[in-house]
Amino acid sequence: MAVIMMGNTTVDYSWKIYVVCILLAAVALHLLRNRFKHGLRDIPGPTAAKYTRLWKLHSVWKGDHHNTAIELHRKYGSLVRIGPKHVSVGDPDAIPVIYGLNKGFTKTAFYPIQCISWNKKPQMNLFSTRDERFHRDQKRPVANAYSMTSLLELEASVDSCTQIFLSQLRNFADRKASVDLGVWLQYYAFDVVGEITFAKKLGFLEEGRDIDGMIEAIQGMLAYASLCGQVPEMHPLLLGNPLFPILMPSMETWNQVLQFTLKAINSRSSLHRDGELDAGEKGGGKDMLSRWMDIHHTDPEKLSTRDVIVHLSTNVFAGSDTTAIAIRAVLYLLMRHPAVMTKVQAEIDSAASNQKLSDPVSYRESITHLPYLGAVLKEAMRLHPSVGLILEREVPKEGMFISGKQIPGGTIVGINAWVLHRDGQIFSDPDSFIPERWIESSPEALKEMEKSFFTFGAGSRTCIGKNISLLEMYKIVPQLLREFEIRLHSPEQEWKIRNAWFVQQEGLICDIVRRKNLA
Repeated sequence: MAVIMMGNTTVDYSWKIYVVCILLAAVALHLLRNRFKHGLRDIPGPTAAKYTRLWKLHSVWKGDHHNTAIELHRKYGSLVRIGPKHVSVGDPDAIPVIYGLNKGFTKTAFYPIQCISWNKKPQMNLFSTRDERFHRDQKRPVANAYSMTSLLELEASVDSCTQIFLSQLRNFADRKASVDLGVWLQYYAFDVVGEITFAKKLGFLEEGRDIDGMIEAIQGMLAYASLCGQVPEMHPLLLGNPLFPILMPSMETWNQVLQFTLKAINSRSSLHRDGELDAGEKGGGKDMLSRWMDIHHTDPEKLSTRDVIVHLSTNVFAGSDTTAIAIRAVLYLLMRHPAVMTKVQAEIDSAASNQKLSDPVSYRESITHLPYLGAVLKEAMRLHPSVGLILEREVPKEGMFISGKQIPGGTIVGINAWVLHRDGQIFSDPDSFIPERWIESSPEALKEMEKSFFTFGAGSRTCIGKNISLLEMYKIVPQLLREFEIRLHSPEQEWKIRNAWFVQQEGLICDIVRRKNLA
């Protein structure tokens, strides 16, 4: 019996070895197929990236992928293979090819992860949808609300947020207390979004805190999207599992962006039990909720209740982070470059003494009378764009010629603003903060720089909230520099930067001093 059992054990053991060998052979074959994928095998890049997406996942997980991307393109050129079927493109001439209208490139599975769940279903928004026709249909009725003309009708509401912000900073200055200016800039951006979206402040500035944990929640969602987006097939098994809302109905209450949006809507209107918005009265308000409610009540098919909620929640999700990142970059770079700070403050003081600036500064005054400030803003956005990964697109099935190379259909390609903005062939001394480049360059050089400026993306999917960010930046930066001397509390320390899809900064701890003899 002992011999027979031993024999069976030997057979069982041999069978297990056979299975393991088969599995290992299958994995090896898969990796080799990845490495030598037709049309991509000769594109340079990290060796591991050619075999598996784990390289890209690890690079994103480290939180500094934007720096890695810059180094790779400086080493390998305009095309870098960052995954088995992923190619990072660092060529401005490729922008109209990849992101141009009707070019056939579509968004990838990276994007649908970033949407709310409502009525136990994922609800695609303008940013997350991969369907170009759906995007056009959704954008058409709401796009006018994002125009600068429409936003300027709400400028007084933005000014009311500015007054609260300035009052809070005066308190810090009078108490000679240092302040985490980066956090307060996000509070400011959130309250501005509240005014523009709902005609109400969301309470961040007045209470000086993260209301309902929204900032923390959004940062968590971005971290999840940045990692899961590298292996999007995992999303249906994780937070995108369709069984979660059924097995755990309370899960939707965890969706803080949705709950925050519904709370804001209910402060102005109400949702019936059937999920329909209360008709209410047509108020003709200029905020987005009012505009979209009027459209909805006139023609519900043109803009459904679902559409209104989704558009509003998208503003809440994306409306503050990118703007706060940009303004932080402006102020930090100015503090690191005192000569530039002195020059821009002199421009502001001169315009104010010549009665060219209101108090607070208006957008039109800023863009008309403060050209050097405009160059500072642009240079800061060049050096520190808010988004730190490639804006992924899938090559159409017939393939496409990109940067001198025929790229096969189904390949995922994209441009990272950090790479394009640090190209030494376009921007001389690309790692340096030189606002003058936007004023003193030749017309030809300026044209090339403008063509390569990718902070807000490009094409039909350009960031729809671009004008909200510009409105805030052109108003709040000169107002802050007009009223305060802002200095780093510990200039010997660098701030911390982490790339989790958005390139967030921490540690903008400042000392605020009121300026004397204000014009």
